[in-house]
Amino acid sequence: MFKILAERKRQKKRTIAFPKTEPQLPDRYQGKPEIEQTLCNNCSKCVSSCPVEAITLNKQNLCLDLAKCIFCLECLKACKTKAIKFTNNYQMSARTKKDLLVTNKESIPIIPLKNSLFKKSLKLRQISAGGCNACEADINVLTTIVYDLGRFGIQFVASPRHADGILVTGPVTRNMQTALKKTYEAIPSPKIVIAVGTCSISGGLFREQEEASPNLDEIVPVDLYIPGCPPHPMTILHGLLKFLGKQ
Repeated sequence: MFKILAERKRQKKRTIAFPKTEPQLPDRYQGKPEIEQTLCNNCSKCVSSCPVEAITLNKQNLCLDLAKCIFCLECLKACKTKAIKFTNNYQMSARTKKDLLVTNKESIPIIPLKNSLFKKSLKLRQISAGGCNACEADINVLTTIVYDLGRFGIQFVASPRHADGILVTGPVTRNMQTALKKTYEAIPSPKIVIAVGTCSISGGLFREQEEASPNLDEIVPVDLYIPGCPPHPMTILHGLLKFLGKQ
């Protein structure tokens, strides 16, 4: 017993101080992209290099869609002028898909939820709708002692009847569409829907497949989009706190 207490004292507090202080992310972390339009020479090499067609070039205006981006960094290899770069910024969540279109260096705005019912306590039913388990793994990390999601009043529950909303990962396969709809319908109103990861937002790598739904918002209304493949736990946490007006 005394050895356990001594070890606990040695380890000290393990929970990060976020949001009071900014998190220390590794240098290799590739977060929110930025575009410098003046550096673009309209060669379109970045457009052709993107496997998910997340980059477009219209009227000499370069645009990267975070709803589709899988952060493969192929565009960085293709762009010799470095018009596109991925920063250390983890703040990428948005309330609408339009806000996920990156054309410059500006930050992405998040309008907090107006309904104050969820600000002190938010219960979510997580649905893996055909995901590869990458997004699910990073969501699970939020429940560990390092992030301690419960200190913000946010918890995952087993039953949709005990939930305030659903948090969806994966491209929503054909076999999961009915289960997703029934889970959504089982949640008492008012309720919210959060899409986590590129697959749930746009289908990701699977959006051209018949077995996957191209858009979650065509099945249920989405209130918050958290992009990434997978999104970093800090991206998810920041999006949730901004959404609830807690940051």
